Amino acid sequence: MRRPLVAGNWKMNGDTESTISLVKGITDGRAEVTNAEVLICPPYILIPRAADALNGRDDISLGAQDLDINQNGAFTGQISASMLVDAGCKYVIVGHSERRAIYGESDQDVADKFKVAQQGGLTPVLCVGETLEERESGETEAVVARQIQAVIDVVGINQLDDAVIAYEPVWAIGTGKTATPEMAQEVHRFIRAMLAALNGDIAEKLRILYGGSMNAGNAESLIRMTDIDGGLIGGASLQAESFLAICMAAN
Repeated sequence: MRRPLVAGNWKMNGDTESTISLVKGITDGRAEVTNAEVLICPPYILIPRAADALNGRDDISLGAQDLDINQNGAFTGQISASMLVDAGCKYVIVGHSERRAIYGESDQDVADKFKVAQQGGLTPVLCVGETLEERESGETEAVVARQIQAVIDVVGINQLDDAVIAYEPVWAIGTGKTATPEMAQEVHRFIRAMLAALNGDIAEKLRILYGGSMNAGNAESLIRMTDIDGGLIGGASLQAESFLAICMAAN
């Protein structure tokens, strides 16, 4: 049985005061979340603030939103896997659509980050998904398969045993639009079937999250789908009440 995971991607939001307040709100309500694993991914500079606010609690995991492929050196502005582990992170998001679209990350870049994350002791949350144009052209499965295959080509199928995949239709991120539960399930089922053709055990155990504008109102209907194992939450993760409601839906 796959344990649901609800991950909050704060993106470029927050400060010290709001981080302490948000973490307190989540920890205050965490006891009611009896099943789902809870993960928060603050901006780099707020990870230590969040770690301090958690005060050693291990029932809420910390993650980062990105990392660099280099371990150290003259790479101004970059953060390495070892730095993230040192700050208390267990997870890192790789290949988010905003990184791909705004910063030009290629499938190869994402695959390299996936590899470095695992080598550095982090569990990667691999984001995949299609644009509206690609969906309307019937390319959804081809795009998702290409993005996943790029990682498999670099690390091999067995390395997905220690990873999470998040399907995030790009057209549904930050737009308020959401794939219907059936639409999302169709892609999640495709991903699991693609992996099952390579390794059935890994495909069965791998958690696949939905990451397209999941909120307190639609979380339950999405997560009840057979192959949807939680959510990668954007805007709704910035309010403790709405984030906890999604975590409760994952119970």
